[in-house]
Amino acid sequence: GRRPCGGGRRLPRLAAMKVAVFGAKGRMGATICEAVEAADDLELVAAIDAGDDRTPAASADVAIDFTVPDAVMGNIAWCIENGVHAVVGTTGIGQEQYDQVARDLEGKPTNVVIASNYSVGSILMMHFAELAAPFFESVEVIEAHHPNKVDAPSGTAKTTAGKIAAARQAAGLGPVPDATEIDPGGARGASIDGVHVHAVRQRGLFANQEVRFGNEGEQLTIAENGFTRASYMPGLLTAVRAVPGLPGLTIGIEKLLGIGA
Repeated sequence: GRRPCGGGRRLPRLAAMKVAVFGAKGRMGATICEAVEAADDLELVAAIDAGDDRTPAASADVAIDFTVPDAVMGNIAWCIENGVHAVVGTTGIGQEQYDQVARDLEGKPTNVVIASNYSVGSILMMHFAELAAPFFESVEVIEAHHPNKVDAPSGTAKTTAGKIAAARQAAGLGPVPDATEIDPGGARGASIDGVHVHAVRQRGLFANQEVRFGNEGEQLTIAENGFTRASYMPGLLTAVRAVPGLPGLTIGIEKLLGIGA
């Protein structure tokens, strides 16, 4: 019979990318470890949690950090010093921390991706909200999560509000109308760049957010609901595979997914 194409020789299998996970014993960390182990092109080489020695992670190509705000900056600094690329999903960090990471990366061969959310649905929700923002006089952001979440508002809500505020400013819109003068209990929520954000913490919820836009006589609501931690895995693993080719600091994974400009 005919010989198979290529003479029957097997093509060499490409080496799997070595991955370490910080925060491995948390609920998100455990899901990440399972996703890495299930991927043919990734190899889990270290599962690190609070109090563990980071040394085993030095053999990784990429480290994933889903820890807490008090730990994440130390983990990123360690990765940079040890030549391990980092993909960070820990929330509760902001521009000051981004600037510090960018400074630490100067002259180093290490790359870092930081995103407030790795859910494709959430990223699209933020993008749609940014597109809608110039067309509406009023806007409110409402995020609802499980009661074990340590930061409020969520990182996604902060990012969403920032994108909306920037789009409104670029369109020449003024402040969102609000006649409130008396609010001793903070019922109007947090004001982030002039956009009110409300945080709900309730048993039975996982990760939910809606953005309400309003004009005279109409309302547009953009909502995204996450039900399990598995929703973050496709976006997260996309970032893991991409980070070696993304010089310096990358904020968000929109461009990796082809979303936006």
